[in-house]
Amino acid sequence: MKRALISVFNKDGILELGQFLKLKGWEIISTGGTFKYLQEQGLNPLEVAAVTGGREMLDGRVKTLHPVIHGGILAIRDNEEHMSTLKEEGIETIDMVVVNLYPFFDEVDTDKSIEEKVEFIDIGGPTMLRSASKNFQDVTVICNPEDYKSVMEEMENRGDVSFETRKILAGKVFNLTSAYDGAISQFFLGRDAMPAFLNGSYSKNMDLRYGENPHQKAAFYTNTWGGGAFADFKQLGGKELSFNNIRDMDVAWKIVNEFDSMVCCGLKHSTPCGVALGKDAADAYKRAYDCDPISIFGGIVAINGEVSEDAAIEMVKTFLEIVVAPSFSAKAMEVLKKKKNLRIIQTSAQPSDPLDVVKVDGGILVQDADLSFSQDFKVVTDAAPEEAFKEDLIFGQKVVKHVKSNAIVVVKDGKATGIGTGQTNRIWAAQQAIERAGEGTILASDAFFPFDDVVVLCAEKGIRAIIQPGGSIRDADSIKACNEKGIPMIFTGMRHFKH
Repeated sequence: MKRALISVFNKDGILELGQFLKLKGWEIISTGGTFKYLQEQGLNPLEVAAVTGGREMLDGRVKTLHPVIHGGILAIRDNEEHMSTLKEEGIETIDMVVVNLYPFFDEVDTDKSIEEKVEFIDIGGPTMLRSASKNFQDVTVICNPEDYKSVMEEMENRGDVSFETRKILAGKVFNLTSAYDGAISQFFLGRDAMPAFLNGSYSKNMDLRYGENPHQKAAFYTNTWGGGAFADFKQLGGKELSFNNIRDMDVAWKIVNEFDSMVCCGLKHSTPCGVALGKDAADAYKRAYDCDPISIFGGIVAINGEVSEDAAIEMVKTFLEIVVAPSFSAKAMEVLKKKKNLRIIQTSAQPSDPLDVVKVDGGILVQDADLSFSQDFKVVTDAAPEEAFKEDLIFGQKVVKHVKSNAIVVVKDGKATGIGTGQTNRIWAAQQAIERAGEGTILASDAFFPFDDVVVLCAEKGIRAIIQPGGSIRDADSIKACNEKGIPMIFTGMRHFKH
């Protein structure tokens, strides 16, 4: 008689699988709550304690960690020594292991105490799964209820489960247990740790139509240890999201979350094309749109407050891919949903991922996320900026930290009127930003000026204050030029490269 060991937290579909195995003449061994459930359903399972000859102990922490269980799972059936040992020890083989784990993924981000969360760390379950997976040539292992149906169909059609299927099921187990252990590791070490082995844990949220281009396969994974603005967002309308959509949403949402006041960001190809403060959502959107009415076409819009009906009416006047905000009024939803393809995304979570990861061929680069913002401003010129310019200086510095380097942002009255991005030298970025701005009051730079040419350009174009990190060996040249041109300049002491 073949035997299956069933021990599951998630009982979806387990009754149907149990009934199927019983009809096929299998004996079912079970534990704890699963045993009681199957017994109540009339399947008459054999309790694991009756198999091991020992009772469960330590509040259920020890029940399947026993040679009778693992010997029955791990014995290679065509190995004479293995089978002789089982006979000597009175151990019967176990031919199927059906286990899913305590929901540590769900509990790690709750308000429970550390001690309570630790109790959701499964020990016996992963151990049985790993044992069965190692011996997949003889044992069928199932860790996901979604696989019950296909296993039953294969057993019905061919009488057993094929070697290839058992191999795939074993691979799914190690995929699960590695993610499970990764989440536990993050829990103990802290999310911002950079340990000897980087083993973050991510769960597939959705398959994507394709990657950056149609010939590239793609999927979206979210972390399993909780937190993050897009770990649990809601799509309220529009067609499915793409790889580029999600990347762009991430940048736009990070920009608007730099501010406490109402602000809107228009973004295209991971680069802001317009950012503006406003007295309300409609005003913020219109001001952001006016920064660059051409580039925002087909772009992403993020707002850090509720989208009103008035704002929605303005938004649907142009083609947008996505609107992301913490909330939408009922009237706004009516307006936005008239654009059937417009993706409407709701999230209220603040960006909180402590690590920034970049893939390179053969490895990854990991750094602390750039969550800092310097307010330690130092006036380095003879003249200080006018009081009226101070808010724009701060606004410009918050925007420029999210613009691809070399980055320059020109600001006037709470609007990023010109954005120069991704240039190979700073003067080109400044020329680009100033030309696009048409008019501007202050200029913000993500990094220091290597020469005084940016200052000279600012003087020619009417820029009235500059904010930059400082730190160049030629800082004195830029300071001298500012004094000669009568342009106040502030050093922040903090660079914001974004490559």
